[in-house]
Amino acid sequence: MRGVLLGFAAGVWCLQQQAVLPGWGFVALCALFCGACACFKCRRVALIVVAFAFGFAYAALRAEVRLQDQLPSAYEGRTIEVAGYVRGLPSIDADGTRFLFEVESNDARLRNFPRVVRLSWLVVEGEAPPPALWAGQRWSLDVRLKRAHGNANFGARDAEAALLARDIRATGYVTRAHRLPRDVIGIALAIDRLRAHLRDRIERVLGDAAHRGIVVALAVGAQHGVSDSDWTLMRATGTSHLVAISGLHIGFVAGLAALSIGFAWRRLRWRGTPLPLYVSAQKLAAAGAAAFAAFYAGLAGFNVPAQRSLWMLGFVAIAWVTGRRVASSLVLAWALALVLLADPWAVTAAGFWLSFCAVAAILYAMAAHGRRASKRRDDGEEASTDTYEAQQRAGEGLATGRRGQHFFAGWRRLGYGLRRTIASSTRVQYAVTVALAPLTVYWFSQIPLIGPLANAVAIPWVSLFVTPAVLAGVLLPAPLDAFAYRLAHHLLTIMCDALTWLAGPAWALWRLPQPGAFALIAAAIGVAWALAPRGWPMRFAAPLTWLPLLLPAPHAPPPGAFRLTALDIGQGSSIVVETARHALLFDAGPGPESTHAGERIVVPYLFADGLPAIDTLVISHSDSDHAGGAPAVLQAIDVRQLLASLPPQDALWQAANERGAETLRCAAGQHWTWDGVEFAILWPDPAPLAGKPNGQSCVLKVTSAAGRSALLAADIESDVERTLLKREAKALRADVLLVPHHGSKTSSTEPFLDSVEPLVAVFQVGYRNRFHHPHPTVFERYRLRAIELSQSDDDGAVRIEVSSTISLERYRQTHARYWMGR
Repeated sequence: MRGVLLGFAAGVWCLQQQAVLPGWGFVALCALFCGACACFKCRRVALIVVAFAFGFAYAALRAEVRLQDQLPSAYEGRTIEVAGYVRGLPSIDADGTRFLFEVESNDARLRNFPRVVRLSWLVVEGEAPPPALWAGQRWSLDVRLKRAHGNANFGARDAEAALLARDIRATGYVTRAHRLPRDVIGIALAIDRLRAHLRDRIERVLGDAAHRGIVVALAVGAQHGVSDSDWTLMRATGTSHLVAISGLHIGFVAGLAALSIGFAWRRLRWRGTPLPLYVSAQKLAAAGAAAFAAFYAGLAGFNVPAQRSLWMLGFVAIAWVTGRRVASSLVLAWALALVLLADPWAVTAAGFWLSFCAVAAILYAMAAHGRRASKRRDDGEEASTDTYEAQQRAGEGLATGRRGQHFFAGWRRLGYGLRRTIASSTRVQYAVTVALAPLTVYWFSQIPLIGPLANAVAIPWVSLFVTPAVLAGVLLPAPLDAFAYRLAHHLLTIMCDALTWLAGPAWALWRLPQPGAFALIAAAIGVAWALAPRGWPMRFAAPLTWLPLLLPAPHAPPPGAFRLTALDIGQGSSIVVETARHALLFDAGPGPESTHAGERIVVPYLFADGLPAIDTLVISHSDSDHAGGAPAVLQAIDVRQLLASLPPQDALWQAANERGAETLRCAAGQHWTWDGVEFAILWPDPAPLAGKPNGQSCVLKVTSAAGRSALLAADIESDVERTLLKREAKALRADVLLVPHHGSKTSSTEPFLDSVEPLVAVFQVGYRNRFHHPHPTVFERYRLRAIELSQSDDDGAVRIEVSSTISLERYRQTHARYWMGR
């Protein structure tokens, strides 16, 4: 049965790797193969293949149905009136409220219309703030929508897959609202209203407390309020899983519920008869544990780890009640299949892999140890029997020996139990650490070296003290709940102080580039090898399989060549330039005032690319879509030099100095050479900055040893283009052009393009941006020159290798998935 369930899961995973949704020919081919297998009496193999085909076809059918709810492109950006109700847990911040809205009708009378949209109800100066929103409220809203679209970058999570998994097929904002009568009711909506009530209560009690977001996350599974500093600390110590309501928390709640119900039930009587004589205390405890686990999973929003834990607990409870024994691995396999049956897109999320692989590693390692312990226990029982018979033959001397032994028997049992608990916990932590290390490198480009020690402290602290305090706050009425929430926050403060101390050394976090498929598969084999039972051949050699992961082959360009990566950060600019031994970041994208691209995209990309340090950070000018992400880069990355065209009073200069970076103003005439690649600043003039920020933009030219070059023009406009043409028209000649000012009509003049003569031009623009970049006239100007064009909202990130030749890699082509652009 395990093979069948795993075959179904493999089929679902395989479908999610496809660039296009397949036809039904594949399923027919699998059916023919199954028939052939049956003829040759390979029925077990046939069942697995059938399960694989079913998983593949089921996921394809679900995908086809979901993709039909697509907003027609003709209605993007148009005002549409929709009626429906609020879903989920709205997120509230200083800018307004963000929420999910289930559409019941639309005034365009479109049949294929997104069923669920994600909306922003923004705070507008001079107008009343958005009202408090609750799940189930019905509204008539005027909205402006666009198709669900996410940034697509090398080494980053797929944002569009996450939107598809949540059934969000369009995003937009509210322009007008009218409350409708008769709110929608339902169990899921009632749970969401309870979650919102608990969140608001915790926020009122704790106010601006430092770790308020973690208390909210442990109570209702909403992680929006967790502070950036807390996330940084948790990632650095490998304890991020404690912030989410996961299997650890749900298992603890279920265990606590089972113990409490069993304890109380055994002491209750009905007309003098103990209640366990009517209903077994064990069965009632199992049912109660499953019910409490379901309630807590509902508070968590039924995320993947919560679903996995809930299904496993359900199977264990059923087995307990029916008196059957079920293998743990079979329970895990059923949980895997049921999670994917409910959500075939779960395989695209990191939480899915971390949750299931952690439990699988624990079961695998403990099963191996259990076999060894069973053998030792059997041998020990035989030895103890021989000893007892010998003492019986010894006569009266036995009584004296027993009196001496009984004196220390209790202490010995306590010590033995403590040793077993510590040894078991150590084995579990070892198995989880070893098993999740490759996945942690793949998803987060790091290994927290102090993770095992940090988890040894944090897991029991959160499980035994913090979680019960949070649950007490959830269950107690006001004002008693306030004491519980404050206690939970105080306990979290103690834990975070300890974790901060542990994360202090520079070596505590090991940064590694994102591994390829070969390194990941080799590491997975090594994990199974290392956790195998004692006696498995050459277990000492298992770490050798980790070498491709821990010591990755260099992928930097050869000397004399360079690699240019234009990131997909929405409306803004950020370009990474790499040579054989150096790296430069040209602009850092928008910051907290917009999309947090510096922290959300630029920093993770640098880590995934194996660049925990960069030699030079160039900030072309002060516009937020270029400079906004720079503070996040300076905070996370070792920046050795800041080269910028910024006013002297700009806070970025001080931030760079505080981080130990050399600071230098960008000015024409600056040049340097890295690994045979020449870098030259062409603009602005060394004179004091004056005029608009766009006119002060740094213009950088990068030239390979073979003479191929790239021109990074930032946001210069036509007046700067004319000045450069008068001064040094020949210096502008370049093979690759990062289009000035995102393709605005104020830039890319005909004489400028005639002088540059690019072979490749890259537009860094946001999807359906409010500036309407690139301007159609400018885009046509490039197209008529037969220039190879790339646009970040269509192609995602673009990677260009420049040596004696030029090669172009578009992320959405090389990493295509069926949901992209649909």
